[in-house]
Amino acid sequence: MWMKTVFWGLLLFMLVATTMAVEYGARSHNSGPWSWCDPATGYKVSTLTGCRAMVKLQCVGSQVPEAVLRDCCQQLANINNEWCRCGDLSSMLRSVYQELGVREGKEVLPGCLKEVMMLTAASVPEVCKVPIPNPSGDRAGVCYWAAYPDV
Repeated sequence: MWMKTVFWGLLLFMLVATTMAVEYGARSHNSGPWSWCDPATGYKVSTLTGCRAMVKLQCVGSQVPEAVLRDCCQQLANINNEWCRCGDLSSMLRSVYQELGVREGKEVLPGCLKEVMMLTAASVPEVCKVPIPNPSGDRAGVCYWAAYPDV
């Protein structure tokens, strides 16, 4: 009797688990909470125009107006899925590089090195005190991709 109960219980569990896996796209190679941020799944990447302005100003050593900082932080906080915040910052940074025609060069803007701009963008969550997931346990508040120069 108990074998029959276990069998039906496992069968029901597998049915529910399979349905959920299909629903949330776990069949893909890129599964996990960050996969919900993939534009291919319908996620709309935030342009973060306020952060774009803030990062450019900070990188060249200019004072960031309070309104620009407030706009950036609000735009970042408005990204409901905290797993998507660093990805959207990374997309914003790539679009800045593309806009400025940065390829392999080191200087993004006069007086602004590519590495400095990348670290500035990566630290936006910390500056804004907006939470981001921190699976590694270190670099709290800083997007992990800052450690990888290919961003």
